[in-house]
Amino acid sequence: MEKEKMMYGSLAERIKSEYKIFILAFIFVVIADSIGKISIPLKIGTFILFPIFYSLIFEMMSGPECFKILKTKEVKAASKLVLVCICPFIVKLGINAGANIDVVLSAGPALLFQEVGNLGTIFFALPAAIILGLKREAIGAAHSINRESNLALVTDMFGVDSPETRGSLSVYIVGGMIGTIYFGILASLVAYTGIFHPFALALASGVGAGIMMASATASLSIIYPEMAAQISALASASETLSGITGIYVAIFVGIPLTKKLYNFLEPRLSSKKNKGEDK
Repeated sequence: MEKEKMMYGSLAERIKSEYKIFILAFIFVVIADSIGKISIPLKIGTFILFPIFYSLIFEMMSGPECFKILKTKEVKAASKLVLVCICPFIVKLGINAGANIDVVLSAGPALLFQEVGNLGTIFFALPAAIILGLKREAIGAAHSINRESNLALVTDMFGVDSPETRGSLSVYIVGGMIGTIYFGILASLVAYTGIFHPFALALASGVGAGIMMASATASLSIIYPEMAAQISALASASETLSGITGIYVAIFVGIPLTKKLYNFLEPRLSSKKNKGEDK
């Protein structure tokens, strides 16, 4: 009984001290959803802004570095709530996978193993992160594209307050802001070359990030309006498979490989950087 009282008491105290987080989150979601998606056609592609972009901007502006609506203590508390918010999305991925099990089983090898392509970025992103001064944050940041499922995985493996989780969360936020714009324009640029079939581009849009897939699919649907339905269906199937295979690739290959490379590269690259600064 005493334990229950203490638990409910501490919960009430936390809600009382962190109420601003929940109020602002609700306000920002309502404003961002009211603005909706904005598509701006360009010569080189389509510039697309999604509601998550506005909400992230609002949240950063409310922080201690800008308008100081939230204090540093509240910002740290909010970072721990990210996993709680992501959990329903992870469950939704599992439900979608079960509902589309026939698609999963009938998919070809290229579609099933496309997530392995993420591993190539480790060899480029990890050295760059270390050179820029990141420590163990580089492991979380460079092991994958770092979307919802990857962030949840890193948080579970290393802990909420770990440097690996901070690195993963940073890439998740930057990807949500810049990645959506980049994917929309990149899809248009590649489509205009005429090298790849629209269906191949649709499959390539499903990289494990729902918002990036939506951005690329929207651009492709504008270029190929007669194939919009097929593009959307293939991109969704690809997205579902990437979400499933991405977890296993990250667990058994991505994170172990990144950790080993970090242990090998960090002493060497950091020492070179320090010598360059001394000169």
